[in-house]
Amino acid sequence: MPDTTTATFDPVNPASMQWMYERFHLAQATRFGDMLICSGQIGMGADGRVPESAEDEFRNAWRAVGAVLEAAGLDYTRIVESTTFHVGMQQHMAAFLKIRDEFLKAPWPAWTAIGVTELALPGARVEIRVLAWAK
Repeated sequence: MPDTTTATFDPVNPASMQWMYERFHLAQATRFGDMLICSGQIGMGADGRVPESAEDEFRNAWRAVGAVLEAAGLDYTRIVESTTFHVGMQQHMAAFLKIRDEFLKAPWPAWTAIGVTELALPGARVEIRVLAWAK
């Protein structure tokens, strides 16, 4: 962990998500020492809505994670931990795992899955938060 008395953090925002930084006062990620701490990503489509298909939503969420990583000069292989928040977790877990494996490969990062009753975007089924090694 960085020395918190001297370390600074820098916000990371893909250009397509800069509006969220300005409007909601949150960074999509912060670089702190050798770590990139990412905000949760929801799988909304280009129209700002949740797709009808859970699989499409899960892909969109992982692509959003990828956009944040790319803005920091990283890729999926740098993920060391993920936390996923699921509405209807048992119903959608098999599909989520299938889609996750399209983006992540061994060696597998640590992972915690949490069932919740709702997310910030009405109708969303998943939010993905990651921690990545940025050195």
